[in-house]
Amino acid sequence: MSQVKRKIEEHGVIGDLRTCALIANDGTISYFCWPELDSPSVFSALLDSDEAGLFSLAPQWQNVRRQQLYLPDTNILQTRWLGREGVAEITDYMPLCDAVDKQPRIIRRVKMVRGSARFQMRCAPRHDYGRANTQAVAERGCIEFHAEGQPSLRLAATVVMTLEENAATASFTLQTGEHAEFVFGSVDDPHLDHIATERCFEHTLNFWRSWANKSNYRGRWQGMVTRSALALKLLTSWRHGSIAAAATFGLPEELGGVRNWDYRASWIRDASFSMYALMRLGYTEEAKNFTKWVGRCVENSHHDEARLQVMYRLDSGTELHEMELLNLAGYADSAPVRIGNDAWSQTQLDIYGELMDAVYLANKYGEAISHRGWRYVVNMVDYVCETWNQPDAGIWEMRGEPEHFLHSRLMCWVAIDRALRLGMKRSLPMPYARWDQARSEIREDIWNNFWNKERGHFTATRHGDYLDASMLLMPLVRFVGATDPDWLATLDAIKTNLVSDGLVRRYNIDETPADGLKGGEGAFAACSFWYVECLARAGRINEAHFEFEKLLSYANPLGLYSEEFDQQGGALGNMPQALSHLALISAAFFLNRKLSGEITLWQP
Repeated sequence: MSQVKRKIEEHGVIGDLRTCALIANDGTISYFCWPELDSPSVFSALLDSDEAGLFSLAPQWQNVRRQQLYLPDTNILQTRWLGREGVAEITDYMPLCDAVDKQPRIIRRVKMVRGSARFQMRCAPRHDYGRANTQAVAERGCIEFHAEGQPSLRLAATVVMTLEENAATASFTLQTGEHAEFVFGSVDDPHLDHIATERCFEHTLNFWRSWANKSNYRGRWQGMVTRSALALKLLTSWRHGSIAAAATFGLPEELGGVRNWDYRASWIRDASFSMYALMRLGYTEEAKNFTKWVGRCVENSHHDEARLQVMYRLDSGTELHEMELLNLAGYADSAPVRIGNDAWSQTQLDIYGELMDAVYLANKYGEAISHRGWRYVVNMVDYVCETWNQPDAGIWEMRGEPEHFLHSRLMCWVAIDRALRLGMKRSLPMPYARWDQARSEIREDIWNNFWNKERGHFTATRHGDYLDASMLLMPLVRFVGATDPDWLATLDAIKTNLVSDGLVRRYNIDETPADGLKGGEGAFAACSFWYVECLARAGRINEAHFEFEKLLSYANPLGLYSEEFDQQGGALGNMPQALSHLALISAAFFLNRKLSGEITLWQP
């Protein structure tokens, strides 16, 4: 396994609600897909060596302190160097000052705060995930990058650039108060013809701050909650209304392992949870746009309206065929690096519950469901009533044989329960008796077939004996009381078997034959936050508070989370991960209420 030059947790992320770029604390853009989040990458150094494409910019100092921070309540990132020679900083952002269909671009403004420094810049895009032959040419004072069959790119700058091995390079000196700018984008973007970024900077700054200020959360950890909301917003498509599971592909769940997936798609499950978190904070517009996106997904589906796919492309397209990029060695030699995701064709029955929970909340806090929307719901819930007793791949997208998973059964119950609640609230036509009977049958099935009398707790599979952290959602979706003795016994069993110093594994791989893959993985961030919320709901406030504070300490210096933690609390998996941040928001929301002494006779 090769030494990692830039760790996952050493990155910040910027974006323009169309795509995102990851920037390491050494000033290197090591990951960037263009022009869309799910387009081929042009910078892939994070997943291989620097030869896979990067945009580096830094002062030539030794023995300096590096730090990154966001401008308050924004997704505008500053990378700073503090040394004996002075202080230098780069401000990175993607402008939000034009129409939605504009071509994305990155603006990098380097400034000498104090002292003097010689800077080195190298911009070396490698089109099509590093597979294309990218050629660089000097044109009109800029450097253009071309590759056959790929969109052409251009770098403009306020300093003189030269060509070096199909890369743009520059070496320049700045004194106190001086600055230089670089703008990277489309070859036909008129904004690159003359660099005048002040208006875009102010507009982008105001956009992010105005959006962050719409949050109605004023409790403890407000800064972390706001950062999580801003991370979720970065993953939201301004054009389509979808929410990506993460900004990246191929980052491993185990160093040197094979669990390296592409998360640049919108999972019905993750996006629904995201809507729940955003609506809690008062962001109802995102919920409305997401609901419209789901409607387009249903209409585009290869199946009938009732059979949702697990995930869709960000533009609501249906196919995400998986393939391996053999030219990339992978982060820390974690191969294969995959794009696409074959889980799109799996059967995962739990997605209906997560979607219906989001639809129910969208109706409660936003617009009333349309006639056509309710027709989709009726067809979908009828399908759940017919299929809830079938095996599936489960929430964790097992690649082994399908099983009867408790979480899938639980969320089928949620789907029917929320549809019944919504139908009654809006006086909508529905087959109440049939749905109510199916809801009761699922409840009885869970209590009769997923409760292990010998072990004294619920189990992950029917008539099984092992545990799964997705069971932590049982009280969160109000299937079982948070202080029910049988649930508390299950919570204690999860603590004994899956929790280590507050970090929660999804399941024990050696107990889970349906996993179907070699190697292991880290602790799952979202499950760790679910565990905190379960402790708080169970009345174990002090324990929940301490575990939550520990989890906050595992964020990277910018407050961002990837999908998983290694044994030292370091980042594993794709980042920033929507599911991690929305689980943080939910845990903070409820724990804050408990610590504030609010009476919660009914716990939502």
